[in-house]
Amino acid sequence: MTDVGWKREIEAKVYAGTRLTRADGEALYASDDLSWLGRLAHHRRTALNGERVMFNVNRHLNLTNVCSASCAYCSFQRKPGEKAAYTMRVEEAVAKAKEMEDEQLTELHIVNGLHPTLPWKYYPRVLRELKAALAGVSLKCFTATEVHWFEKISGLPADEILDELIDAGLDSLTGGGAEIFDWEIRKQIVDHATHWEDWSRIHRLAHAKGMRTPATMLYGHIEEHRHRVDHVLRLRELQDETGGFAVFIPLRYQHDFVDSADGVVRNRLQARTTMASPAESLKTFAVSRLLLDNVPHLKCFWVMHGLSLAQLSLNFGVDDLDGSVVEYKITHDADSYGTPQTMHREDLLHLIWDAGFQPVERNTRYEVVREYDAPPSLAERRAEPQQVWA
Repeated sequence: MTDVGWKREIEAKVYAGTRLTRADGEALYASDDLSWLGRLAHHRRTALNGERVMFNVNRHLNLTNVCSASCAYCSFQRKPGEKAAYTMRVEEAVAKAKEMEDEQLTELHIVNGLHPTLPWKYYPRVLRELKAALAGVSLKCFTATEVHWFEKISGLPADEILDELIDAGLDSLTGGGAEIFDWEIRKQIVDHATHWEDWSRIHRLAHAKGMRTPATMLYGHIEEHRHRVDHVLRLRELQDETGGFAVFIPLRYQHDFVDSADGVVRNRLQARTTMASPAESLKTFAVSRLLLDNVPHLKCFWVMHGLSLAQLSLNFGVDDLDGSVVEYKITHDADSYGTPQTMHREDLLHLIWDAGFQPVERNTRYEVVREYDAPPSLAERRAEPQQVWA
């Protein structure tokens, strides 16, 4: 089939709402026609979500960076006794969270290392204390990898672990620990025991308990396009079964140059990798939106992509920009290209307005908190050249 014929066939499927195949996904990645990919993804995005762009007011808290694993791409983890290794006492975690409570905070996002000696009971206890201290704030905590680790250190099944965490205040799991599901890639980048079978098992349990969870994919390292397609299709199949995924989040692998904490380069992939280009990131967003037809939202985590790319992504299938964040340590321990750590509500509103969309503040479950109409001053703002976000 000619290139024109293939494109027309894909277009017909997209505009008819027909599910795309694995072969379609790989063909879309092979296309260099970025504007065409964007147009198709934007059609799908507006059919689902109109011109709205969601965000939330959130903060990130990492209780410990001590980790029993040494994943090849990770700059966050430290070993016990290593410089910059830390573990918060429960009281420290609560005090730190209380410092973040301004701006009508609606979500606290917590992920951690797989600490080799912290007892299981530490985790529900810290959630209980945080829930008591932060009235009305949702707790989105722990990757499936962490829950799998809790199974190991507690001897309890994930079903009971989730029940205890929910009783302590857990509102949602995070989407991390997914990386790339394909085993040939995964075994080269991951140094823990949580693979597709356990990751999917734990999210399936969470969905059965009423949670709406995120799902992620770490892209732009040693994987190929076919591995990204496979990753998304596994999630699509699981979503057909449970309907519990609220959002898909492609995360750009960070090619760290120097670790900002101690100057040590921990990324063992660095010598054979680079970061995905902006065009590759936009392609990944577009293809993800076109393939993943049963997950309502697609997020660009601006911390990992930069603000200009985040704005562009809104025309490539993205309808969510995460939140205000503040102190995101997981990648900022490796980041050298100047993305800010903090975006306040007003910053996010103008970022979205300037891209031509309507901001909608949401909560953890993607329920609308407030819709924002463009202010009269926006027309004057657009009449003058504005700073291009770094």
